[in-house]
Amino acid sequence: MSTPTRHILGLSGGKDSTALAVYMRDRVPEMEYVFMDTQKELPETYEYLSRLEAYLGRPVIRLNAERGFDHWLEVYGGYLPSSRIRWCTRQLKIRPFEKYVGDDPVINYVGIRADENREGYISTKPNITSRFPFKEAGIKLPDVMRILEEAGLGLPKYYEWRSRSGCYFCFFQRKGEWAGLLERHPDLFEKAKEYEKIDPQTGERYTWQHGESLAELQMDERLAEIKHKESRGSVLRTGTLAEVFANEDLEDDQGERACLVCEL
Repeated sequence: MSTPTRHILGLSGGKDSTALAVYMRDRVPEMEYVFMDTQKELPETYEYLSRLEAYLGRPVIRLNAERGFDHWLEVYGGYLPSSRIRWCTRQLKIRPFEKYVGDDPVINYVGIRADENREGYISTKPNITSRFPFKEAGIKLPDVMRILEEAGLGLPKYYEWRSRSGCYFCFFQRKGEWAGLLERHPDLFEKAKEYEKIDPQTGERYTWQHGESLAELQMDERLAEIKHKESRGSVLRTGTLAEVFANEDLEDDQGERACLVCEL
């Protein structure tokens, strides 16, 4: 007797995967909704997931890595994850997901829209097949916004100052988003800052952003410079959120794209 195919939708706490969960709720009643919880997420993310659970009428299963961020930071010799070495995505997101899936045949639903030219996480495991319902149905950004509004969910509050979901110390944050974290969650900014180190022997800097520490970023003059720059065209500018998303390339200040398993 063959094992029945499971249907799994991974949530990041962002607008697209949330809208996809709303869209698929009645289309695939047996859907399993999962969230890979690094335990380093923003409070707004957890609050948004709770609201989504109420709408779905089903729990969002929290998947945790067997070992947390601090363990893997030690394994990687104190090197903070970066766009070149994204060990956080592998160890805290993909591995817990693949362990949860096991060897069962699975269809993994990914919230990439029809107006996006990119691919999502596609597992190398042969038992996992990815589907892109928004692409199949021609659903674009305005449709996603409408789906969320009609469901009564709207957008998570972090979109008031941040362009993506993910850990509070995600290295893909733009400088203006770090400034937003300092303003909205100074306690989390301080925790992120504590991870940064300077080797006293070599002078090598272990910082979340290349070329600038959080201690340097939070200086009054530097903050004023960042806010002035962001006000001219980034996520902190005036305008509707739809306009922000339509023009936001979701790259960090070095032009690197964030990990889709975290971003959607």
